Parts: sequence; C-alpha cells; structure tokens
Amino acid sequence: MATHEEITESLKVFTENYNKNERLKIMNRDWNRIVVVQATDVDSLHTLTLVDGVVSLKEGKANNPDLTVISDSETLADIFYGDITPTGPYNNGTLRIIGSEDDIIRLDFISLMIWGE
Repeated sequence: MATHEEITESLKVFTENYNKNERLKIMNRDWNRIVVVQATDVDSLHTLTLVDGVVSLKEGKANNPDLTVISDSETLADIFYGDITPTGPYNNGTLRIIGSEDDIIRLDFISLMIWGE
C-alpha cells in the first residue's frame, strides 16, 4: 500500500515530466481537461488540470472533472511514477477511468509518451 504522500510525489513526477516534454505540450495545447485521481484504499484525492498544454497539480477534488482515475494506492503510485503502464490494471479491472473513450485514450497516450512502454 502506498501512502498519500507517495501518491502525491508520483503525481508531481508525472507533472514535471509532462511539462518538460515540449512535444506533448504542443500536441495537447487545445485539450483542456480536469482529471481527478482517487485512491480506493487510502484517503488520497488529487486533481490534474491541463490548460493550454500545461499540467498543474493540486490536492483535493475539482468540480465537474472530465476524467476520474480510480485505483488502489500502490497501482496509482506505480502508474504515475512510470513503473507500470495503465493498460494492465485497466484490463484486469483494478484501474477504473471514468470519462469519454477519446479522453481515456488520450490519457493513455500521454502516459506512453512520458514513460514509454
């Protein structure tokens, strides 16, 4: 089990790596989205906000998210640290992503662009 602090740190690493990737920022400059990340086994809730190609992170839940990413703390930390891809947990049901199919695919693509396979 990961702690709230470990999830926060993994999301910071993800945010920093995303924002250092100029190609991703250009590709997503018109994809403005709010993504809530929620752990199921610890009290941990974060919001990633993508505006004009730049991602920011804050603790807590935003109103009206476009995507909600839900999983156990360890899976979330592993995904956002880049230790695992979201595909396996998504396919076996331990990772749930609520949102449009297009947004889910875009989020998966962003993860692959940052961490590779």
